[in-house]
Amino acid sequence: MDAKSTIEAGKAILGIEFGSTRIKAVLIDEDNRPIAQGCHEWENQLVDGLWSYSVEAVWFGLQDCYRDLRANVKELYGVEIERLASIGVSAMMHGYMAFDKNGKILTPFRTWRNTNTGRAAAELSELFVFNIPLRWSISHLYQAILDNEEHVKEIDFLTTLAGYIHWQITGERVLGIGDASGMLPIDPSTKDYSMEMVDKFDRLISDKGYKWTLTDILPKVLVAGESGGFLTPAGAKSIDISGHLQPGIPVCPPEGDAGTGMTATNAVKKCTGNVSAGTSSFSMIVLEKDLSKPYEVIDIVTTPDGSPVAMVHCNNCTSDLNAWVNIFREYSELMGYKVDMNEIYGRLYNNALTGDADCGGLMSYNYFSGEPVTGLTEGRPLLVRSVDDKFSLANFMRANLYASVSVLKIGNDILFNDEKIKVDRITGHGGLFKTPGVGQRVLAAALNSPISVMETAGEGGAWGMALLASYLVNNKEGSDLSEFLDKKVFAGDIGFEIIPTAEDVEGFNRYIKNYVDCLPIEQAAVEYKKQ
Repeated sequence: MDAKSTIEAGKAILGIEFGSTRIKAVLIDEDNRPIAQGCHEWENQLVDGLWSYSVEAVWFGLQDCYRDLRANVKELYGVEIERLASIGVSAMMHGYMAFDKNGKILTPFRTWRNTNTGRAAAELSELFVFNIPLRWSISHLYQAILDNEEHVKEIDFLTTLAGYIHWQITGERVLGIGDASGMLPIDPSTKDYSMEMVDKFDRLISDKGYKWTLTDILPKVLVAGESGGFLTPAGAKSIDISGHLQPGIPVCPPEGDAGTGMTATNAVKKCTGNVSAGTSSFSMIVLEKDLSKPYEVIDIVTTPDGSPVAMVHCNNCTSDLNAWVNIFREYSELMGYKVDMNEIYGRLYNNALTGDADCGGLMSYNYFSGEPVTGLTEGRPLLVRSVDDKFSLANFMRANLYASVSVLKIGNDILFNDEKIKVDRITGHGGLFKTPGVGQRVLAAALNSPISVMETAGEGGAWGMALLASYLVNNKEGSDLSEFLDKKVFAGDIGFEIIPTAEDVEGFNRYIKNYVDCLPIEQAAVEYKKQ
């Protein structure tokens, strides 16, 4: 069936992902191939010192993204989307969205980017004997309790951004297990929240006198392939303001962007991994055994079907790199040249590979926000160099590319060097890899591991979410998720692989030693601006 007929027959599948800077929709056919897409650009805002997106921005962004998708479908195929085989929604993992019994949000959405939860995360990590990161929902909740925030006693439902949107379009208070594992740790044997930790938390706050317990307010956990409900009439209108989209469409469990990244790179099987590199970056290594102990910089989450995953999450990745590239765009326009951003990125990135393997001594700290892995509660973007360093365009760009994965390297060195974790394949996806071969080579040097990138890497998490929606309705054989992806989606394709050179690995190691040694400079910049 061709794409037009697929859409007209209501057999197309829609995946939507709310990223940090872009909301993207991808429409796929019955063979899981992308056939149309739409997008909407947006930015977070500082609200009372915390990073947030307004509820109004969420719905305007969703509607504008879907409008753009409809326009793309009309342009390509001359038809309107009326029905779909299934839908899936994903978003930035974790964070904090709390609602009262009337469905009113109690405080502005607090995103993964906030680092105000240090005390809560530390106390919960000690209580649970399990690393609880700053950005997890349980950290935000307990920090609000420690801060005696009035809204806490009114909480009726606590969820993530993906869980919120899913709730509004289906009426179901559920969450995919991957996203849920960033609200509260998961028990692998039950594929549900750890009841031991639920009990510990309830006892911890028992003197507060709240009317709720933790299980009262958390969404129900679902694994990939389970039904997340159906699109309601109100839900259809909240997506498609034109009124063409019909209700009754099956909706799969909502997931976080880490889960969709694993799906989009076929990295849900044990001993596989992926790196997502965009506004933030994170690596996901599917474990075949437990780590020897908890690590503050390594999160234990799950795949969309519930397997344990070691996650290294970094708050900062390409934002500062993009800002510098934009400076070159402004310069080009100032000189009267017509510029194409893809060409600027391509030329600058490829030129970076001609620089010194250790960037000539230059260092870049790309911290737009705090970075928990390196202990920074706030960020100050910095370029650091000595007078005798080799300051060239190639070294400058290479240092900025290195910065985008430096914190990721620090966390993964624990997994590979200390825990001796073995990985058969690591696949990269996200904006860092759009220029062929460059970000891939940098990451290979950082992790001292071969890195693959697939042709579909640019489709990203929205495509991964569409695949999870496809798994809900097209898995007629009853395969597990990894088998479904192997046979129905990737069919043996592992993409294009780059193996790191000894020179690149040694150069990155020299760079990262200087980077770690000079972290007090970044800390001093943070402290100085506080005064």
